[in-house]
Amino acid sequence: MSGYYNRYRKLNTDQGVVSPPFIKLDEKSTDDMIQFDKRKSRLDKISQDYYGAPYYGWLILMANPEYGGLEWNIGDGQMIRIPLPLNETLKEYERKLNQRMNYYGQ
Repeated sequence: MSGYYNRYRKLNTDQGVVSPPFIKLDEKSTDDMIQFDKRKSRLDKISQDYYGAPYYGWLILMANPEYGGLEWNIGDGQMIRIPLPLNETLKEYERKLNQRMNYYGQ
């Protein structure tokens, strides 16, 4: 999948769009690990390289919760996990988001 996945579509309410919650993604044997280089690496570029689209930096951050959801917190030389394959990871995200919304409401 190299298109755009709208992660906000389920979060629309009468009052506007709710901020997406953090969803912890499971580690899979198909995931890849790379070393982050602050001089060359950006999550949109990594997303483009791995997924064919620059839109999935947020998904990479969800696979690496130790960085607090902010690209700027990833230190130079740190290893980050790239969740693969994309379609399977998006299905996991969607499933866990639905579970969270069913439990907590929107």
